[in-house]
Amino acid sequence: MAVARGPRVTVYPSDRAAARALAHRIADAVAANPELVLGLPTGRTPVALYHELASLHAHGRVDLARVTTFNLDEFLGIGPSDEGSYHRFMANHLFRRVNIPTSQQNMLNGTAPVPERECARFEEAIAAAGGIDLQVLGLGTNGHIGFNEPASELQSRTHRVTLTPETRRSNAALFGGNAARVPLEALSMGMATIMGARAIVLLATGKSKASCIERVINGPLTTKLPASFLQLHHDVDVMLDEAAGERLGAGLRSET
Repeated sequence: MAVARGPRVTVYPSDRAAARALAHRIADAVAANPELVLGLPTGRTPVALYHELASLHAHGRVDLARVTTFNLDEFLGIGPSDEGSYHRFMANHLFRRVNIPTSQQNMLNGTAPVPERECARFEEAIAAAGGIDLQVLGLGTNGHIGFNEPASELQSRTHRVTLTPETRRSNAALFGGNAARVPLEALSMGMATIMGARAIVLLATGKSKASCIERVINGPLTTKLPASFLQLHHDVDVMLDEAAGERLGAGLRSET
């Protein structure tokens, strides 16, 4: 087995195979630590992961009753019941299908009257939970993780962020396919909060992520590609399908 410098990279034959492997990894982590603190993403990529995790739960393969979750981000100005909210996304794709108590599902409130206080509250909740044990990440085509967008500098802790046009287009499906309806701002975990997790898994699938993945793994550290900072973490796995890993070349671990 050959391993890339920094993050460990594993390439799977399909997006479903990658999602299934990550679901089993989460199940194993919960078996080892039933009170696991789990960081979760939204977006198109983790939909398959949540389906596989819910399937494991339905078949009695994982009990999530003592797990605590923290989601990476939420749109600013969007309430939990809004069809475009990440609250609704998580309910539809995961929370209604598993047994994580509502009180242990931690999400940012996009309609908090003072967003900065909401960000501080979220940081305090993560600290009170003992920190994040396993942080699952998706990857934006521009290299963002959470809503940490490419910029001249990156915020360390949970913060208010202006979304790029590219990110708004990527989220248009949540708003009837109309990017103009996607909020201009969001709340997001910061880079230091993400990097403070004890272990991180980045799940990326599809040809549109291939160029970005190559830079994340082999390129320089730069705030213009926030995910590149994962190179600095001591325990990162990057799980890809063949399309997302096509620019990495030979010598990486492959799974069948």
